[in-house]
Amino acid sequence: MERIEGLLGPEDNKSRTLSPYVTGTSVIGIKYKDGVLMAADMGGSYGSTLRYKNVERVKPVGKHTLVGASGEISDFQEIMRYLDELILYDNMWDDDNSLGPKEIHNYLTRVMYNRRNKFDPLWNSLVIGGVKNGKKYLGTVSMLGVHFEDDHIATGFGNHLARPILRAEHSNDMSFEDAVKLLEKCMLVLLYRDRSAINKLQISNITEEGVTISQPYSLKTFWGLSAFKDPTKGAQGSW
Repeated sequence: MERIEGLLGPEDNKSRTLSPYVTGTSVIGIKYKDGVLMAADMGGSYGSTLRYKNVERVKPVGKHTLVGASGEISDFQEIMRYLDELILYDNMWDDDNSLGPKEIHNYLTRVMYNRRNKFDPLWNSLVIGGVKNGKKYLGTVSMLGVHFEDDHIATGFGNHLARPILRAEHSNDMSFEDAVKLLEKCMLVLLYRDRSAINKLQISNITEEGVTISQPYSLKTFWGLSAFKDPTKGAQGSW
């Protein structure tokens, strides 16, 4: 039987992500009194060059879920295509039920682990958060399929620089305003310390009522500290 070629050409010509090209940095997610908040900047780095500055890395999935991604942007687009098909298939049942954040997290865990076993991983760390039936949910899954749930989660450099702040200052009954201030504090630390971070971010909020994603905005910074004025003072070598 003659093989029917897909819209993208022959299957033999399909390319794989052998290493990440255009990447996004940290995503931070926290629970608060009414739901879940996620923050991510809008930078897309081509190697060490901040090539793109308008990349949205937190997306709504269905009625109850937000998904944020660090890592390869094209692989995140592929993951969103999988999720769009999953939500469409779920809606076709028309049974007055819909997938919640826990189901989306379980699905993505299987997808990431399956691709890892094929030695063709999706180069992303994902944060999944949402609210369904009054229950808040926040989880993560890595490119290897390693997954867990927690009250606050950070990927990338945020896992090293933001998590200590979250452990010290976060609580599940925080107000929306206090939770936003905490996220902005973490994002400011990452802006100062992470080479790939940019001062243009979005904060996404999901509650029982639905999803709200803020317009991009910048944080107030201060670069007058002595360590910033002469960063190479005392450094070894001719540079």
